[in-house]
Amino acid sequence: MSLATIYTCSLTGISTHTVTVEVHLSNGLPCLSIVGLPEAAVRESKDRVRAAIINSNYEFPQRRITINLAPADLPKDGGRYDLPIALGILAASSQIPTHHLENFEFHAELALSGELRPVKGILPAALHTQASQRGLIIAKENYAEATLADNVKVLAASNLLEVCQFLSDQSDLKSASSEAPVSRDIEHLFDMSDIKGQKRAKRALEVAAAGQHNLLMIGPPGTGKTMLASRIISILPPMTQQQAIECAAIYSISDQALNTHQWRIRPFRSPHHTASGIALVGGGSNPKPGEISLAHHGVLFLDEFTEFDRKTLDVLREPLETGRITISRAARQADFPAQFQLIAAMNPCPQGYNCDGKDLCQCTPEQQRKYRSKISAPLLDRIDIHIEVPQVPRETLQSQQLSENSRHIRERVMKAYQRQMQRHGKVNAELSNKELEQSCQLNTAEQQLMDKAMYKLKLSARAYHRILKLSRTIADLEGLDEITLQHLSEAISYRSLDRLQ
Repeated sequence: MSLATIYTCSLTGISTHTVTVEVHLSNGLPCLSIVGLPEAAVRESKDRVRAAIINSNYEFPQRRITINLAPADLPKDGGRYDLPIALGILAASSQIPTHHLENFEFHAELALSGELRPVKGILPAALHTQASQRGLIIAKENYAEATLADNVKVLAASNLLEVCQFLSDQSDLKSASSEAPVSRDIEHLFDMSDIKGQKRAKRALEVAAAGQHNLLMIGPPGTGKTMLASRIISILPPMTQQQAIECAAIYSISDQALNTHQWRIRPFRSPHHTASGIALVGGGSNPKPGEISLAHHGVLFLDEFTEFDRKTLDVLREPLETGRITISRAARQADFPAQFQLIAAMNPCPQGYNCDGKDLCQCTPEQQRKYRSKISAPLLDRIDIHIEVPQVPRETLQSQQLSENSRHIRERVMKAYQRQMQRHGKVNAELSNKELEQSCQLNTAEQQLMDKAMYKLKLSARAYHRILKLSRTIADLEGLDEITLQHLSEAISYRSLDRLQ
């Protein structure tokens, strides 16, 4: 037989597309040509494949070899096509049988010795095989990641020879000996009990965690803003299986290593304030996910918020609303999920003080206003909670009294979270306007208070809806079905920057 067909898949973002590798041998001068929009790494595979076949004690055909990667209009890149190309050549030259080939997809890069090397994006590839109802043959180093997908037959091999012997029914490929990909609990993370004082800030953090609201902390240096932000992971509800898989798939295709022992823990990303807009949203000729996608179903913490370039911060506006980011390039387009919770921290003025007459700060009101204006009003409108974090008194710092730990706070957060799931199947921060009308009805007194707040603070329609969502979360924390005047007052008090505009 001079024609063989092998199956694999390509990646565009975290989306996968079936790729059929067709290998044809014909008479003529010996040569090997690859068609089907191969990029440089794929074109170079012919040299790796030749050496791997020879060093695996097989014969490289001295004929005209044509390899077609279909569909022809889909760009192919990376070393993942090495193994299917090598197997296609061996099958087309009748050195291995073909009856098992249609039951598997193959993903691995080849070393010159024939050894199988791991490739990126194995988890999306494993999820792809669920739909195609095929098995997956990969390098052993990719095994733990591939088994995160349920109901997928995953086989791992060390080299090309092992794969060929399996396809020839000469030996079996056993599942790689690897620890089951379990996730450690959050108990190893920092605890809320580490924080002395800051009762109001911890309350705001609890509300933010319960409804997954965006939060901005304003305070002088050394008040514990970063410490508070790093501990929100310990009180957030655990991810569902589907959320964990989505998050792991993003890390699988990125340059970040996927830790299969922590794949159920929500990500916490904290980029430096010199990061560019592309670093946040992602990009490149072959689009890669940025920080907002790496924080999917987790927390994006932006410390020194006002030190970021304003244009860089403004790229967050659309993803905060839609939960997705689409990166368009001339050759291709990639869509990444970006449903993250924004936690930010900033100083109240350029010198970092409170500017209330008690500190040494000499900033004028105009300097303060200019400093705050580094955050655009549309972005500030999308942040539900603005909380002031004051200096902690010396007596509080020296106190040996322990504050409430993360486990107790998390229990309250989980109860509020479950109420939201039962009501609309989503957290309050994601409620649509129609859903708000159903679950956030205000009585006369509450509506009058809301009208006064909108007039005095000059709130936009978006801010109005976000205050309602925040009130709904506060009521859920208390286990109440109706929003009371107390809930609404607390939600309005969390809009401190609106009072300064």
